[in-house]
Amino acid sequence: MGLRSGTDFIDGLRRSPRETWVGGRRVDDITGDLTFRRPIQSIAQLFDLQVSPEHREVMSYTPEDAGAVAGTSFMIPRTHADLVKRRQAMKVWADATFGMVGRSPDYLNTVLMTWAESADFFGQRGAQFADNVRNYYKYCRDRDLFLTHAIVNPQTDRSKGSHQQEGEFAHLGVVEETKDGLIVRGAKMLATHGPTADELLIYPQPGIREGEERYVLAFGIPSATPGLRYICREPFDDGSMSAWDHPLGARFEEPDAVCVFNDVLIPWDRVFLYGDVKMGNALFAQASIRNHTGHQTAVRGLAKTQFVTAVAIAMTRTVKSDVFLHVQEQLGELLGYLQLIEAGILMSEAKAEPTGRGAIRPAYAPLQALRYHLPKFYERMVQVTQVLGAGGLLINPTEADLRSAIGPDIERYYRGAGVDAETRTRIFKLAWDVTGTQFGQRMLQYERYYAGDPVRVGAAYYLGYDVEPLLAMVKRALDETQAG
Repeated sequence: MGLRSGTDFIDGLRRSPRETWVGGRRVDDITGDLTFRRPIQSIAQLFDLQVSPEHREVMSYTPEDAGAVAGTSFMIPRTHADLVKRRQAMKVWADATFGMVGRSPDYLNTVLMTWAESADFFGQRGAQFADNVRNYYKYCRDRDLFLTHAIVNPQTDRSKGSHQQEGEFAHLGVVEETKDGLIVRGAKMLATHGPTADELLIYPQPGIREGEERYVLAFGIPSATPGLRYICREPFDDGSMSAWDHPLGARFEEPDAVCVFNDVLIPWDRVFLYGDVKMGNALFAQASIRNHTGHQTAVRGLAKTQFVTAVAIAMTRTVKSDVFLHVQEQLGELLGYLQLIEAGILMSEAKAEPTGRGAIRPAYAPLQALRYHLPKFYERMVQVTQVLGAGGLLINPTEADLRSAIGPDIERYYRGAGVDAETRTRIFKLAWDVTGTQFGQRMLQYERYYAGDPVRVGAAYYLGYDVEPLLAMVKRALDETQAG
């Protein structure tokens, strides 16, 4: 009970084998498999930071209802200072991975925290569901568990609802209710770090149609639950990738998986919501998920965009292209994005909203603005870095080349402006890894869609925004003209 170290996290995975498929192989003990060794280590590193003397104070707190400290990402904020502490803790983890680990533990810890704070929402279908949420939150908090989620239906026939698919359980749904719980069947995506997490959360997204009651589900189960299978995408790193040649991809790959449920029993005490279309559509707004996850993803996004900007600057300085005005202008553009992102985060805290339950949440409007614009900022940063790197991103030798008989040629012809060939090559390889390799392109695709369909995000922002004060300005302009 209490905070775990990285070793504790790995030992927990080793004790709970789960059915995982990757590259045509079934893997039960992921801790002993080369494909998962580095992704597991990247998360273990975060747990170690949380218990380190340097960070323990900001990354932990003592809950009123527990006898041991817990991770700050589980803390329900009740004051502005609490929001600041949450942000500082999230930034420690984001900086440790340069923002490259999208499914760090604080993301789902945050989701679970919002559920516990608004448990009465789940209680609309019965007090037992509110109790289930509160108890599950405490269970995960007190054991410092690592959670992931899968909340998107497989891309089968997207013109049809879940109940209209060719297969009745192409999408995850309830097969039957039993005295012990719900039997569920079907699939969900996209479980980032699914095989390497302790627990899996399933919950609905807005847009559920009438007639889809059996597909409205929210529950949490161990990743090692019998009947649950993870089918992973092709990995970029099989464990042999050189960290010299791929300084990010060799450290921060995250396995993405489709979750297949083969008549899995979800015990009643692990069921939080089911069968209610109206509640399923209201979950994100009513449970403060949008506010708090927007806060976490913006902090991670800030760390990531700071890093990409730093790489772009380092790359141009290596060859002194930063002395040119057009290069300076583009670097200034990137630096400007950083200020806008940070301003949105701080504004959300300064304008924090009371939940009506004794807690506060970051303001929705600035965070939703970032949800829409941050992926566009990031895409532009990748583009600028590629343009400024030009052909220099495509000519880099490997470490093996540098250490071989052709090493003298590399030292002579690959050097930069005042830097040796190895330094220049490593900086340019870092820039390529973050923008052009499989790892870099996965990062770009992740940012484009981590918040969902960007068209819907923008439309929802408009539909939920109070535009009346803006329209009042138009009316005043017309009224004043008429009066004149």
